[in-house]
Amino acid sequence: MLIGVPKEIKNNEFRIGLTPTSVREAVAHGHQVLVETNGGVGIGKSDEDYMTAGATIAADAKEVFDKAEMIVKVKEPQAVERAMLRENQILFTYLHLAPDPDQTNDLISSGAVCIAYETVTSNSGSLPLLAPMSEVAGRMSIQAAAHSLEKAHGGKGMLLGGVPGVDPAKVAIIGGGVVGRHAAHMAVGLGADVWVLDRNNEVLKSLWMQFGRSINTVYSTRDALEQHVIAADVVIGGVLIPGAAAPKLVTAEMISQMKPGSVLVDVAIDQGGCFETSRATTHAEPTYVVDDVIHYCVANMPGAVPQTSTFALNNATLPYVLDLADKGYHQALADDPHLLNGLNVFKGDLTIKEVADVQGLSFKSAEQALGL
Repeated sequence: MLIGVPKEIKNNEFRIGLTPTSVREAVAHGHQVLVETNGGVGIGKSDEDYMTAGATIAADAKEVFDKAEMIVKVKEPQAVERAMLRENQILFTYLHLAPDPDQTNDLISSGAVCIAYETVTSNSGSLPLLAPMSEVAGRMSIQAAAHSLEKAHGGKGMLLGGVPGVDPAKVAIIGGGVVGRHAAHMAVGLGADVWVLDRNNEVLKSLWMQFGRSINTVYSTRDALEQHVIAADVVIGGVLIPGAAAPKLVTAEMISQMKPGSVLVDVAIDQGGCFETSRATTHAEPTYVVDDVIHYCVANMPGAVPQTSTFALNNATLPYVLDLADKGYHQALADDPHLLNGLNVFKGDLTIKEVADVQGLSFKSAEQALGL
């Protein structure tokens, strides 16, 4: 199979779909890899590095999309990229369709086979291709919050961990999943007063076992959420409903009662955000202010650390890339029900119910679409 890897074009996105190491693995499996020129500069890899690994270098994205049987990316295809997709072409990348009807409609119109990293599942029920970026984003959320708390950046002028004799910042983390756990790890390390809210008692017990008394765990009721959000200096939003729009757990009314200069970091913004006042931002302009509260809502947070992010992502995605290339999409999807859960659009049909529900569209199950 000819695998195409275009350069990412989203604002301040420096990751790339395949590293040279992954290219070498694909070539060893008998496949060809076409990489857009300078696609790897963001991770410190040159065209020469990719050629040494066995790739061919394409002059531009059009050449990649015109020739490749499968496109491997990181972020959702932008409008100009969606226009280059063709019928039967495989697209393997993050999609996050729920809050993006324009992308959904374009992918349906393309006739392509679109598989989303974020809805591929595992035997344990986890999301193995989302997890690496959730780990990075969870850790980055605390870095971003600490930076935004500084007075020069609009915050209240508070050191996250405090100093002897001066209280640390209170950090409320909504959601104790992968994002929340890694955010807690970083916040504890910096000495913050950390509170994690979740509605799953097993998650709360697991956090207690991992962190002990260095964090506080709270069962997330409406009362508890309101209490801890209003009292916090930093709120991290890390809730997720796989494939669906994130629930708006923190209301505008709660935010209006927060202390001036407090910080919200919405890690769920790719799925529409979990704060009522959230709107997607970029690394170029990462924050805005509502009711004197700093909002950090960058939709591709891990793109700021592309070396860490790309290699972590490839560790997870490479086996699936090889499976799709070795077997072809139909056999690979038929053989692996967890990869099949990643199928979001198939040759003009939407195949994910959560997106169909939120956008008011019809859909077929992945099994129906593939005739399984």
